[in-house]
Amino acid sequence: MTLDMTKLEPLLGTMVNELGAAANAALVLTGDKLGLFRALAKDGPLTSAGLAAKTGTHERYIREWLAAQAASGFVTYEAAVEGFSLSPEQAAVFADEESLFNMTGGFYSLSAVFTDEPKLTEAFKTGKGVGWSEHSNCLFCGVDRFFRPGYKAHLLAEWLPALDGVVEKLERGAKVADVGCGHGSSTLIMAKAFPNSQFVGIDFHGASIAHAREHVGDLDNVHFETARAQDYPSSGYDLVTMFDALHDMGDPVGATAHIRKTLKRDGTLMLVEPRAGDSLADNLNPVGRVFYAFSASVCVPSGLGQEVGEVLGGQAGDKRIGEVVHKGGFTRFRRAAETPFNAVLEARP
Repeated sequence: MTLDMTKLEPLLGTMVNELGAAANAALVLTGDKLGLFRALAKDGPLTSAGLAAKTGTHERYIREWLAAQAASGFVTYEAAVEGFSLSPEQAAVFADEESLFNMTGGFYSLSAVFTDEPKLTEAFKTGKGVGWSEHSNCLFCGVDRFFRPGYKAHLLAEWLPALDGVVEKLERGAKVADVGCGHGSSTLIMAKAFPNSQFVGIDFHGASIAHAREHVGDLDNVHFETARAQDYPSSGYDLVTMFDALHDMGDPVGATAHIRKTLKRDGTLMLVEPRAGDSLADNLNPVGRVFYAFSASVCVPSGLGQEVGEVLGGQAGDKRIGEVVHKGGFTRFRRAAETPFNAVLEARP
């Protein structure tokens, strides 16, 4: 076999970058947990000794950590002072938890993916699922932390206003179910913004519901219940929301059909899903790459661990989701808004 070096060399270069990214992923977690990025953003430039003193860590470890982050482009090395700092852009991605651009949550999810790899490899052979509750706990906090900045930035300002008449209902007083709410970030954002409305967060994962309940605080218009999307109790909802959840479900048609039954005749279903085109070719890009990888390792295995109808996966696209929604009994369906990562879809009876 003769190798074409003009093709092999770029591939090897890509693999070097991939190995470096994978090897550094755990160090990003270390930096986040120990407050290293935040200290650099606040007090940089700092030497390795200075950062170690600020964070109560060991200088020799910090010296090597800083070198790895500088080589990755995640921190800035200032040779003149032999110090390290974060640019405003680096701080937005790594240090500011309120930033729309903070990406550290994704690294917590990666940690779970690597921990659960033996289960996933076995599932590839058997076809069985890897249920949501079978994953490492850091997956749940990672998913919440990754998506929460986007919800905080867009949900109230753009997504809800893009739906026909929904904000007016919420301001007057509406009944809302947030299905597949996870740790409840989306539910709580809405409940704080619309005190005249009543909200219930619903998720089949009991540990996530327990976590959500711990963050209700003094809000009296929200509560959380453990239930499935296909048969949660109560009805008469003005709005049902699903944030990055439908594509994980084993029976999305059953879920949308049940939602249709629990909505008022003039109610609205809002689906927030990973943004995707309708074909594989449309999604062969950096964002699609991330979503396909998590879909193969988390979303599809979770769906296959439930009752199976049609597992959509993380890059379903509007066409496939629309087909599911119509099978569930909805007659109107459209994309109402979008971001580089999300598609906001509206379905009406």
